[in-house]
Amino acid sequence: MTLLNHKLREVRAEDLEPLLLLESVCFESDRLSRRSFVRWIKGENRVFLVLECEGQLMGYGLVLLHKGTRLARLYSIALDPKTRGQGLGQKLIQALEAAAVEEDRLFMRLEVSKPNRAAIQLYERMGYSVFGELPDYYDDHTDALRMQKRIRFPERVRAEAQVPWYRQTTTFTCGPASLMMAMAGLQPTLELDQNLELDLWREATTIFMTSGHGGCHPLGLALAANQRGFQVEVSLSRTTTPFLEGVRAAHKKNILAVVHHQFLERTRAEVIPIHQGSVTVAKVDRWLEEGYAVLVMISSYRMNGDKAPHWVVVTASDELCFYLHDPDAEKVTNSELDCQHIPVAKVDFAKMTNYGSSRYSAALLLKAR
Repeated sequence: MTLLNHKLREVRAEDLEPLLLLESVCFESDRLSRRSFVRWIKGENRVFLVLECEGQLMGYGLVLLHKGTRLARLYSIALDPKTRGQGLGQKLIQALEAAAVEEDRLFMRLEVSKPNRAAIQLYERMGYSVFGELPDYYDDHTDALRMQKRIRFPERVRAEAQVPWYRQTTTFTCGPASLMMAMAGLQPTLELDQNLELDLWREATTIFMTSGHGGCHPLGLALAANQRGFQVEVSLSRTTTPFLEGVRAAHKKNILAVVHHQFLERTRAEVIPIHQGSVTVAKVDRWLEEGYAVLVMISSYRMNGDKAPHWVVVTASDELCFYLHDPDAEKVTNSELDCQHIPVAKVDFAKMTNYGSSRYSAALLLKAR
């Protein structure tokens, strides 16, 4: 079927039923539901284009624009089999890339079924490259390849550090998971597993946090890294007890203060350098230039809407962005793909590094001894 008249346009509410029909034609499993289509037709932080050919909806592409980052993810794409061989898939992807660039995104990422050689070859022709694999990813148990393309280029790009990504296994162990990634980047033989994750949490926890289990104290993490033979330094905006403003109960505040002073005394006893001052973009760039593995505590609000302190690893830098490993892949629209080398504009990163009304900031700097 030759389709001479086609156009790409923004999705509209009346496209719902044709989209559902197209989904049933194109996929036997892993289909987007009616609820998902309704959500994304109405949604924000996305690009949603449809391909209309001679008055009929024959394809669509949905790209998610992750909050707080410069990352776009090709979440779903479908073309009616009757359109094959006419270059419409490439045109649709190019239009999605252009729209993502207009939203200041630097990278497009996607997942594709490993047996789908036609799609993989199309992506490769368009400049996408494989950077990982997800086993047993789809409903039919096939594996997925992770692919990526830089769709906008700054003048200077620094190569990403060889830091493995690790997914935290609890809601409260972002600090240990980030420390594990940083240590493994310096010591590739280090085995990353839940046993180490929980050991580090027990050593570094604040005991209490704003809710639930205690998070990890910067000095607690520094002590844990020091005990495992790494050279470590700490940057703190202040050396008084952090996180108190998020805890109401007086006895919990007292425990937080006791734990903080214990960590402070042990850090000084082990002669771990503490640099007092806010974590800034310039400092992080300098630390990376000096060869440190860098963990930074951020406010997760700008990433996912949660008002909580959260640890991440900085893996690279260029003139526009820092690139982050985030150990938390629990959000609905997140996959492991979205959590690795996340491009975050430096202007946004600067706002993330201040937590709470006291604008507390903290970072850990690691080197191999």
